[in-house]
Amino acid sequence: MMLPLKTLVTAALVLLGLCSATAEAAGNRKPNVLFIAVDDLRPELGCYGRSHMHTPHLDRLASRGMVFQRAYCMVPTCGASRASLFTGIRPASNRFTSYQARADREAPGIKTLNTHFRENGYHTVSLGKVLHVPDDNVHGWSEKPWRADGYLDYHTPENQKLHAERQKLPGSRKRGPAWEAADAPEENYADANNAARAVADLRRLAKSDQPFFLAVGFYRPHLPFVAPKKYWDLYDHDKIQLPETYHVPQDAPAVAVHGSGELRAYSNIPSKRVLEEETARNLIHGYYACVSFVDAQIGKVLDELDRLGLADNTIVVLWGDHGWNLGDHTMWCKHSCFESSVHAPLIVVAPGIEGGRQTNGLVEFIDIYPSLCELCGLPAPDHLEGRSFAPLMKNPEMPWKDAAISRFGQGDTIRTDRYRFSEYGGIQEPRPRMLYDHETDPIEDVNVSERPENAEIVKELTQMLRQRKGKPFSKKADR
Repeated sequence: MMLPLKTLVTAALVLLGLCSATAEAAGNRKPNVLFIAVDDLRPELGCYGRSHMHTPHLDRLASRGMVFQRAYCMVPTCGASRASLFTGIRPASNRFTSYQARADREAPGIKTLNTHFRENGYHTVSLGKVLHVPDDNVHGWSEKPWRADGYLDYHTPENQKLHAERQKLPGSRKRGPAWEAADAPEENYADANNAARAVADLRRLAKSDQPFFLAVGFYRPHLPFVAPKKYWDLYDHDKIQLPETYHVPQDAPAVAVHGSGELRAYSNIPSKRVLEEETARNLIHGYYACVSFVDAQIGKVLDELDRLGLADNTIVVLWGDHGWNLGDHTMWCKHSCFESSVHAPLIVVAPGIEGGRQTNGLVEFIDIYPSLCELCGLPAPDHLEGRSFAPLMKNPEMPWKDAAISRFGQGDTIRTDRYRFSEYGGIQEPRPRMLYDHETDPIEDVNVSERPENAEIVKELTQMLRQRKGKPFSKKADR
């Protein structure tokens, strides 16, 4: 039966009103946050101008957001970097120094990023390796943090046996081989399980009226370089090149270059400082394979975000916890004051901000906390030592920070637009130091700190670094 025109018009107006109300409610709802951490990820991706690695999903994410070309971690080791980021405060000689650093014990009284979001109405979830220690700051998560089993798992019987045998040896961190290309099902790997859990949680969280802060931490490309063979097959082994800086920089102080102790735990790595070319090439190949593997897992999470219709109201932050030496200056792993250790990827997608852009503005990882507060419309806690880069996302060319400061061990390092300067403490006088001019030496190959013509810039950077680096705290001064 045909309804009267007046009834149809009234019904249409009611429906339009409901749609408008829904749109208004959606517009007023705080944005969700998808916070993706990738362990040991170098800024060696297509979106960083490098074309030799297969990372289509990370590059797709970059096409939607802002790529920070010069973002720097605060400490180039896992736990310390993450604790500094989550507290928003700088490391110091007695705070955030270890790969096992904890935010809750080393920064007592400081409200962490996840806690702040939980207290401001967000449902906070931690999957995989987010903070280094699973129960660090556990009260800041709405649910018990979850991690997939099998981070160190090998997938061939011979490697499983070798790893098990080495675990019984005296000493710590005795492991199987540093790489493995097994023809094993992808779902047998921890990061595939991380991605599957993230997809399931997105489906669950999408049904809630509460905004979410979902942190997903992927293990790879952390050692050992264990990934399904199909990701190794993306690369021609014979075409893999060693870095141009496969030697110690000229005139670098001995304290600046380490012996890659983390790598030496693995069964097929010799004790000699400089690895044979084929061993080095295997490590680089394994690293590439693991990056492509984790890229595929991140792609699954991003696809589900799109499928659920959440992307338009979700801020996505992808960050590597620090850089990684892939033979740079003869070093492997992180743990140094060189650019290769502290320069890390940072990609941010935010609703209402134009994507597909990049900025050369200097950004520090302590800036992430205040930036998310501003992007989500939350008040920023008074203790934060970083600066929100939200304005930089809207205007990538605007004047920004004049320096980024990091530290490792007894070394403090400052990066300006042109220079990287590092100074080492301890009892030695004069203090060992390094200066690299990135206009003429972007690969940090020649230390020019002791050249007379650089005396004035060394004096200026020394003063700037000592004034701005994190100050040691005392029990009486704990905030």
